[in-house]
Amino acid sequence: MARLTSPASHHHPSHRHLLQATGAPAGMARIDAIVVPTARPSRYLRHASHLAEVLGCPLVVLCSGRWTSAERVRAGAAPGADVIAIDFTARSAARLPALETSTALPPRLRRHTDTAAKRNFALALARMAGWERIVFLDDDIEVGAPDDLRRAAGLLDDFDAAGLSIGGFPDNSVVCHAFRAVGGHQETFVGGGALVVETVRDVAFFPDVYNEDWFYLLKEDGLRPLAVTGLVKQAPYDPFRTTERARAEETGDVLAEGVFWLLDEGRTLREADLRHWTEFLARRRLFIESILGRLPRARVSPDERRRMEESLKAARGRLALISPELCLGYLDRWRADSKVWREFVELLPRGRPVEQALRYLATPGRGAP
Repeated sequence: MARLTSPASHHHPSHRHLLQATGAPAGMARIDAIVVPTARPSRYLRHASHLAEVLGCPLVVLCSGRWTSAERVRAGAAPGADVIAIDFTARSAARLPALETSTALPPRLRRHTDTAAKRNFALALARMAGWERIVFLDDDIEVGAPDDLRRAAGLLDDFDAAGLSIGGFPDNSVVCHAFRAVGGHQETFVGGGALVVETVRDVAFFPDVYNEDWFYLLKEDGLRPLAVTGLVKQAPYDPFRTTERARAEETGDVLAEGVFWLLDEGRTLREADLRHWTEFLARRRLFIESILGRLPRARVSPDERRRMEESLKAARGRLALISPELCLGYLDRWRADSKVWREFVELLPRGRPVEQALRYLATPGRGAP
């Protein structure tokens, strides 16, 4: 196995220098809604529900999976709470456009979650309902100070989005968690788990791939105007519990890290050509192998070392299926989808009651209500 050299040789451990404002002072602005995509029992929504009450805004919960439902969420809500709970299915989002990025990857490389679709649905709903500033919040994120969200919203006069720094358990991919475990310096970036976005100027979308939030923050030639302020806490989880997590993340991690590699070097997405992807995929393999090479000296238990090794080998196996041509083609489809999404949101009827907006989004082929 390759010997682990300097992190910069095969991997960029931080992208935070790309942010245009970090910890920027800002006035406060109103939050129009908090959006939580979830597949967990309703008890995981207690914090978000409290936040919505403090901020005086509706809580939009997009439910799917066996452990939750709109009925359970509404039953568990406090009396008088403004909760909009939706059982999210393809039918409920029938109006959303078909995006090529959802089908461009071979089946084995696709991500089998509905997080991106839920967030796109929320963007469309917000635009129709006249919500100008919304918060995307994961159900395992805790906001220590509600005013941090108001300050983030205040930044949206000058920025397209404002993230909150994620403390607590690091929010990284499996491979990056393993890198940290063997002594590598690994930072986190802002993401959809705690993100305040502007919906009037904003016409970006979330592609159905791991790191979809990084792609949401991109524009044609680079990163959109993005700020970070405040702090949230990520609940702990075991990144090495199953090897499937590493497999599911690898394609999106390669695509996003490959793009951000260029931005880190002051280059643009236009330089993400076949040569770039060929070189980057080689770097990615060396990065994973160098972590494997350091595993015997990692200060972890034998069981965790075994699970880390299995996860890294799973990521490496998935990496072997990713070609430069696939990466290049995916970016082409992302650009095409960006135009499709822009046309869709710009034609959405505006200023509609939430109930009317939900009916519209669930009914394909009809005119504006």
